[in-house]
Amino acid sequence: MAAPTPHQLRALKKADPRLAEAMKSLPAFPGFPDAASKRLSHWHSLARAIVFQQLAGAAAYTIFKRTCALTSGAGLAKPEDFLKLPEDLLRSAGLSRNKALALIDLATHICDGRLKLRGLTYRTDQEVIDLLTDVRGIGPWTAQMFLIFKLGRLDVLPIADLGVQEGLRILDGLKERPTAKELEVRGAAWAPLRSVASWMMYRIVDQG
Repeated sequence: MAAPTPHQLRALKKADPRLAEAMKSLPAFPGFPDAASKRLSHWHSLARAIVFQQLAGAAAYTIFKRTCALTSGAGLAKPEDFLKLPEDLLRSAGLSRNKALALIDLATHICDGRLKLRGLTYRTDQEVIDLLTDVRGIGPWTAQMFLIFKLGRLDVLPIADLGVQEGLRILDGLKERPTAKELEVRGAAWAPLRSVASWMMYRIVDQG
């Protein structure tokens, strides 16, 4: 599990006094990835992320559970077995055509070697983003979430994330949510713990 050192956390507080004050009432940073994410394979995590895009949690969970149930055994079929499932069967689980094709493309990238999942741990953040966004249905945000919550990278700033933007709006007392560019500039002070600060923005939103 990736976690910042006490020295790094002190430096983060010093770099952003407003965040330091907010942290007094926020839960302690738990480290990345959490226990549930750690148990999932990279394939499972990415497939799940595709299914969950732009859907409410309960609906996405139901569809993903049905997708997993299309084959025998626990969990999602391995990529090579997943590719044997016809598109109409995938659609019967509740997947949209775009998501079904995205999952097929992900499995294809894995099976033909274009996406070597085991090697992602040793790639730079940008290399991981470049490899993942070459897959249909995976954009920069999904790749960044994978970097943070699955690979445990501590210095990723998802500038297009509305939750992070809203957290910064509350933190800085802004009338309007900052733009992606404004978040990028403001978040530079959080390096090398921009993932950690982003997680704190989510918690600030949770507090209302």
